[in-house]
Amino acid sequence: MIPSSYPTAEEMARLTARMLLEIKAVHFNADEPFTLASGLPSPTYIDCRKLISYPRIRSTLMDFLTVTVMRNAGFEAFDNIAGGETAGIPFAAMVAERMALPMTYVRKKPKGYGRNARIEGAMSEGERVLLVEDLTTDGGSKLSFVDAIRETGATCAHTAVIFYYGIFPQTEKTLGDHGVALHSLCTWWDVLAEAKAQGAFDESTLSEVEAFLNAPKEWQDARKG
Repeated sequence: MIPSSYPTAEEMARLTARMLLEIKAVHFNADEPFTLASGLPSPTYIDCRKLISYPRIRSTLMDFLTVTVMRNAGFEAFDNIAGGETAGIPFAAMVAERMALPMTYVRKKPKGYGRNARIEGAMSEGERVLLVEDLTTDGGSKLSFVDAIRETGATCAHTAVIFYYGIFPQTEKTLGDHGVALHSLCTWWDVLAEAKAQGAFDESTLSEVEAFLNAPKEWQDARKG
C-alpha cells in the first residue's frame, strides 16, 4: 500500500522527468529525427519500457502514478486495474498491487484461438476499470482498449500513463469525447525544462526540440520526405 503523503503534482512531474533522463529513456536528435509510429519525423523519442529494469525508480514512479489517480479520481473509484498490451502490463500490475485490486490486461486484438479473448484475467460486468499504459501521444490507441473493456459490461472512464506528450491539443478532447479522463505524471515540457536545468543536451538540440514542441505539425511538415 502507498503512504498518504506525497509531493505536489508539479514536483512529481519534475522528479519523473529527472528519472527518465537519468536512465536515458529520453532521446533528442534534431539532425537525424526519429520516425514515429505514424510515420512522421520527430526530434524526440521516449522509451518508458526501460523503467522496469530500475527497481527504485519504477517503485517511486508507481507510487506517484497511484497517488495521482487517487487524488484526481477518488480513493475508492476503481474495482479493477487493466494494462494495455504490452507496455502497460507491468505498470498495471504494480498499480494494482498498491491499490489492492484485481489486475487484468487487454490485448490489442483477439488472440485468434481458444476463447478468442481480448481481456485476460477476471473482469466482471459493472466493474469500474482503470486503464494503465506507459504513455500516450494523441490518445487514439487508448480508445480500442477502452472499447474492449466496455464490451465486457464494465466501465472505463479513466486512463493513467507515466508520460503524456502534452503537445497535441486534440488528445484530451479525443479521450474526453469517448468519456475518458487522462491522468499522467509528466510531459515533454517537464522533460525539456529538466534537460535544460541539467544541461543534458547541447543548446542547439534543446532549441530544436523546443521549436518542435511549440509547433509539432509545422516542424514535421517541413521535414516530410
